[in-house]
Amino acid sequence: MVLSVIIVNYRVRYFLELCLRSVQKALSSLESEIIVIDNHSADGGIDELRPLFPGVRFLENPENIGFARANNLALRQASGEYILFLNPDTILPEDFARACLDFLRDKPGAGALGVRMVDGSGRFLKESRRGFPTPWVAFCKLSGLSVLFPRSRFFSTYYLGHLPADTTHPSAVLSGACLWVRRAVLDAVGAFDERFFMYAEDIDLSFRIEKGGYTNYYLADTTIVHFKGESTQKDAHYVRQFYKAMSQFRQKHFNRGLPALLGTGIEAGIWLRAGIGRLATVFGSRPSGPGEVPAHPIKKKPRTWLTGDPTEAGLVKDLLTRQGEREIVSTRQEADEILFCEGTGYSFRECIAALEAAALYRSGQQARFHAAGSRSATGSPDRDGRGETLVF
Repeated sequence: MVLSVIIVNYRVRYFLELCLRSVQKALSSLESEIIVIDNHSADGGIDELRPLFPGVRFLENPENIGFARANNLALRQASGEYILFLNPDTILPEDFARACLDFLRDKPGAGALGVRMVDGSGRFLKESRRGFPTPWVAFCKLSGLSVLFPRSRFFSTYYLGHLPADTTHPSAVLSGACLWVRRAVLDAVGAFDERFFMYAEDIDLSFRIEKGGYTNYYLADTTIVHFKGESTQKDAHYVRQFYKAMSQFRQKHFNRGLPALLGTGIEAGIWLRAGIGRLATVFGSRPSGPGEVPAHPIKKKPRTWLTGDPTEAGLVKDLLTRQGEREIVSTRQEADEILFCEGTGYSFRECIAALEAAALYRSGQQARFHAAGSRSATGSPDRDGRGETLVF
């Protein structure tokens, strides 16, 4: 077996369906297996998906055991030479697996591989590649210096802002949303640390891989969509879990000598930022960046423009017209939302490229994605917002 894909699911039934349809096409010419492990979603989604994907192995946990433990549980049943840890709220292009596999085979010293990611509005996700959160790097991030000097090699190491996002390069930390690792590397350095319930486990694993003598890489030659807002809800619980994980990572890896001394201040900064973050979830949302327009609020009868595969677009148009809850418009300029339809005449790769070209974060329009064979369209407007699923 060449590749095992492991997907941890929690209450994102329609995002998971879209993800699986794209994964199957990305793996069509590869000896592979797909394992979905559900963390007790208790929403009936897995029962609905089983007959749609008979080749996928579905595992169900009796409780939510966290991201790290669930991945490790599935890993023990995987048989691939390579492991791909993948979030369920992602879309892969058809050439994804081949591009990643060719790169890894050409780099025998590579430990792990991540790829270029964009959110549901086409905006590049900075967490596609990162530097290690050493005390200095953490200080720059927590103090806001990395925001003031986003391109500085000295101040903006956390998101590697000094390196172009369209160029492949080594990256110390990779995102667990889409993480390729050789099985032999995991056998050598260990899998996810289960002390991290959620968040920072990918930072920890990346750290241990490089500490083991391997090099992690960011691959810019292929782009995926990660609907970050759907799997990462920015509520008070998220803030608490996220900063707790950051604190755990600091204590695990930087607890001696000067790093430990600096770490005392970093620890205070972590929890100060946690407090600010919790207040932000109560009193407001993330401010828009340069050139960004907040996503349009959902209207009573949104105006929808369909593009992509003509057959699927026609089918979806008929279904939406019958429902009568949306106004179908003939131009993108009129629309509140754009619905990208994948099919035989329009690939997932083309959908992703069209999303990037549309740059909806500048117009405030929202995007939905429909895959051939499904009866839904889903999307998430930005990295902080929860998406909407249309069921036909």
